[in-house]
Amino acid sequence: MSSASAALEAIERVLESGGDADEVLRRVVAALHERGGYGWAGIFFVEAGALALGPAAGDPDPERRTSVPVTWQGERVAELAVDGAGPEDGAVLERVAVLVSGHCLVGWDTGGEPWRP
Repeated sequence: MSSASAALEAIERVLESGGDADEVLRRVVAALHERGGYGWAGIFFVEAGALALGPAAGDPDPERRTSVPVTWQGERVAELAVDGAGPEDGAVLERVAVLVSGHCLVGWDTGGEPWRP
């Protein structure tokens, strides 16, 4: 099993165990860093049209960064980023972005509609 696959399994367990969105996202980036073997992992939230760093784990190396958009109902609400990903990791990172999308609505206008991740 690849490190990315091991991280995906850990992330699925995190999401199944639930909790508040902030804590879930902190555990997700920790799993990417610790289980996925990425030097750094983080989630950037879209706030007022710009990206703002949210939870992160590890030591950043932006020159080795891979980012994947996180979308909710067709709108980009965040970016999932890792440092040190290989080309084979793209599908796993895209899957993680889908899995965490409902937890990334921090600061995103839901138009007053309640949401459940």
